[in-house]
Amino acid sequence: MEVADVIRQHGAAFLDQYGAGLTAEQWQALRDLERCRTAALGGHLAVCDHCGRRHVLYHSCRNRHCPKCQGGRRATWLEREASYLLPVEYYHVVFTLPAAVAELALLNRRRLYGLLFEAASAAVREVAADPRHLGAEVGLLLVLHTWGQNLHHHPHVHGIATGGGLSCDAAGLVDAVPHWVSCRPGFFLPVRVLSRVFRGKYLAGLRRLYDAGQLRVPAAWADASWLTPLYRQDWVVYAKPPFGGPGQVLKYLARYTQRVALSNARLVSLDDDQVSFTARDYAAGGKRRVLRLSGVEFLRRFVQHVLPRGFVKVRHYGLLSNRVRAARLALCRWRLLWHGLSAPATVRPVATAAASARPRCPACGRGELVRVARLACVRAEGTPCDSS
Repeated sequence: MEVADVIRQHGAAFLDQYGAGLTAEQWQALRDLERCRTAALGGHLAVCDHCGRRHVLYHSCRNRHCPKCQGGRRATWLEREASYLLPVEYYHVVFTLPAAVAELALLNRRRLYGLLFEAASAAVREVAADPRHLGAEVGLLLVLHTWGQNLHHHPHVHGIATGGGLSCDAAGLVDAVPHWVSCRPGFFLPVRVLSRVFRGKYLAGLRRLYDAGQLRVPAAWADASWLTPLYRQDWVVYAKPPFGGPGQVLKYLARYTQRVALSNARLVSLDDDQVSFTARDYAAGGKRRVLRLSGVEFLRRFVQHVLPRGFVKVRHYGLLSNRVRAARLALCRWRLLWHGLSAPATVRPVATAAASARPRCPACGRGELVRVARLACVRAEGTPCDSS
């Protein structure tokens, strides 16, 4: 049971109803997911070097929204991120857009998702730099999720922040001779302050886009009066207790960073017009329940979460920003030595387990599969096609 099965069975009906409004990326995602690991993409013939059994291995589509194509990317990404971990507490924060802005984001995905990153990162860095709270530059990794468990559009970013940072001035600039400043045990930054700063920065960016004519809005929102109620409501920012150590941080990263809207493992059944899948009901304490949608509605919800081409959904800020990361992390490790802390011993095993050289034989489980022949891709009607 796969998302691809839903596309094959209900894709035509979905396109008849919603095809005119799809973006090029959404069309491409539907095509890629339908053909992933099938004869349409070609493949290789492989032989087990132990039992001699032959296997056909079809190529993956490599679309980042495909539930079947994330394993290799996740391993490579984790190996790189493991080298950035510091021997300190890490905190998990979540910044969520209110429903009215989430609706607007469907019309302006690239700009408003980008603004979500900008506002959330700026809020964390500004509050952390304030000497009344921490007075330091922290390291921050943000991951965009656009979905809830029921596949409705629910844009938010998950953040992983270092529990401290390098001392800085009120402007957020690292001191000439910085020292390490730790957060209070079990406490990162005040959530109410983060929420208000996040709201102010996001709405200021929204106003700039609107005034510059770079924002698509519904006809009913002809003037900017729709912005006013957004200033009055509280915006949801959530901070969890610290992780248990670098090992737990990596487990979280592995689970959340390379996820797609719905994994194949959550699908339960595909019966006639109904698709059933599991979802956590957080109003009932996180219990799992089964949701049922029509095939067309399922695909409508699924394609909402296809990102614009080239949009980066995992970003680094502060101590982890690309321009200064190597120098900043080296300085952090040096300063942390003065606190009697050393590099985390749990990083190495996770990093080295990223990937094996060859896939194992599913028949005997003992041998490795060796490719012996290339298979050309085949069109739906059964005729060979160009493998490109």
